[in-house]
Amino acid sequence: MIDAFLEMMSAERGAADNTLASYRRDLEDAERFTRSSCGTRLAESASSDIAALLRDMEKAGFAASSQARRLSALRQYFRFLHAEGIRADDPTGVVMSPKRARALPKILSENEVDRLLHRAADEARDPSIAAGQVQSAVRTRALLELLYATGMRVTELVSLPVSVAWSEEPFFIVKGKGGKERMVPVTQSARDAVSDHLQLRDRDPRSATCPWLFPAESYTKAIARQVFARDLKALGARCGIPSARMSPHVLRHAFASHLLQNGADLRVVQQLLGHADISTTQIYTHVMEERLHRLVSENHPLACR
Repeated sequence: MIDAFLEMMSAERGAADNTLASYRRDLEDAERFTRSSCGTRLAESASSDIAALLRDMEKAGFAASSQARRLSALRQYFRFLHAEGIRADDPTGVVMSPKRARALPKILSENEVDRLLHRAADEARDPSIAAGQVQSAVRTRALLELLYATGMRVTELVSLPVSVAWSEEPFFIVKGKGGKERMVPVTQSARDAVSDHLQLRDRDPRSATCPWLFPAESYTKAIARQVFARDLKALGARCGIPSARMSPHVLRHAFASHLLQNGADLRVVQQLLGHADISTTQIYTHVMEERLHRLVSENHPLACR
């Protein structure tokens, strides 16, 4: 039934491969627990079995966020079983979600991002750089410029088709979670960086049949997100930024935070990030506190009293 559930999530809801893999891990782990500790198959579990699973995760030291993710996967699974007529009830319905404190996202300052962008540009144009490293430096700059200009998820970024760069429009069409498309504006600086990357990319004869904007060295698949993350950490180290603070997701956070700091509307940021729910975007409201305080102080008629 786990396989049937995953097939439904893929075919009907367009779940990404990473999402399906995460669901599979969570459900198969739950299946092993209910068989060994409760003596029953997962599909036949009672509410007490699900609660026992979460208690076991807590004792094992799993964070509340991991427990909540496991419970979310189970809720989806049992709703599927109910819809298919395999179960008459949903045992997760009365199980309370673990309480979790929402951590503030790690972000970089505007100055730090500026240092990254300048260093990437300098390295991409460095005449003394080894011939074999030129394409990597130019590619890293293009990826960094696009990521900070658009706030794309790293999987969206590395899997961009080369066709997006052929358009003269000032935006890219990005396919996000669940196959949903959205428009993201692209700065001229990012377009210039992508143009430089394309000139080197297209020198390789294999590029003629390669559909990705950022191909791997083999040109048979897109660059792995882990490769970009590694290159980004290395660039950050050369700028004096600790590797623990550097990742593609941190740049996505920086994109959203800097927009809000400079006056962007939360709903606009939600649309640009591709968040289905505004509550997901509200994690960034902490960066608005200083701006809101200044707005009230400067504009409220009673603020000067």
